Amino acid sequence: MDRLTLLKSVTGGLILLAAVAFPLVVTQPSQVNFAILVLMAAQLGVAWNILGGYAGQVSLGHAVFYGIGAYTSSVLAAKFGLSPWLGMLAGGVIASLFSLLVGWPCFRLKGHYFAMATLAIAAIVEILVTNWDYVEGAIGISLPMTNSGWDVMVFTRSKTPYFYIALGLLLFSLTASWLLQRSYIGYYFRAIKEDPDAARSLGVSLSRYKLVAIAVSAFLTAMGGTLYAQKELFIDPGSVLEGSLSIKIALIAILGGVGTLFGPVMGAVVLIAIEEFTRQLFGSTGMGTDMIIYGTIIVVIAMFSPGGIAALIGEQERAWRTRRRKIVYSPPGDGI
Repeated sequence: MDRLTLLKSVTGGLILLAAVAFPLVVTQPSQVNFAILVLMAAQLGVAWNILGGYAGQVSLGHAVFYGIGAYTSSVLAAKFGLSPWLGMLAGGVIASLFSLLVGWPCFRLKGHYFAMATLAIAAIVEILVTNWDYVEGAIGISLPMTNSGWDVMVFTRSKTPYFYIALGLLLFSLTASWLLQRSYIGYYFRAIKEDPDAARSLGVSLSRYKLVAIAVSAFLTAMGGTLYAQKELFIDPGSVLEGSLSIKIALIAILGGVGTLFGPVMGAVVLIAIEEFTRQLFGSTGMGTDMIIYGTIIVVIAMFSPGGIAALIGEQERAWRTRRRKIVYSPPGDGI
């Protein structure tokens, strides 16, 4: 293990310890809530990255999986009294099954046609849910607050438990992403992304592994939707199925660096900071300002750093390694 790798490992460990200790040190509710939003956004970015980053299938409709997770757990809790922990798993399974249902025909499309198809499906689902009386339509669902505690995932006195749940979901998603990245499936994903025709000629089933990618991505995204529902204790189509949410989820990974493990985490920190800053600066009069800034960020990334923040860090790392090799292997001077 070289010095830079060791430094990265130590830094990662320190960041994890700092994250665990954060709500114990920082007690202001607004700051804890900001950290929760960053963790939740990062988890969604990591989930999207499995499909859009590793497999190269850019989805603009991930809000539908988020909404499925939120609505499944909320309906089961509000109407049947089922634990949201079980609702989270149920939402993930239903989202995965739905992703396979829509993925099979959509994966026959390529490039921007696939992206537009996912956007259209998400819009259709939002309209259907808005007019579905069983899930209260446009009125939305309020979750019961009769009980509180870890068993019902309702915490009224402090937001700290939500922080640890969000951190746990992020670590779970990162672990799943890391395992996929290092497995043969991850190699198939990258082959499909780089050259589908070459991958097919080598015997890789494009449809099968694209479906694997979207199923895993949908499952993790739905889990994030359940956490949002439990944190806010209210959902409606505008909060969990909005098209702008799909754009935001994709942008988190794009800004941080698609196809990288920790890129979405870095992207989440930047985007949520922008979102909270514009909310505090403009208030209700600046609604949509964050979307304008998001669009500007997309243009800047496309022009100067298509690989996102992770690519910039990678360039600095390669430059450091190059300078170090020159120092180590440079010939000695003539001396005097």
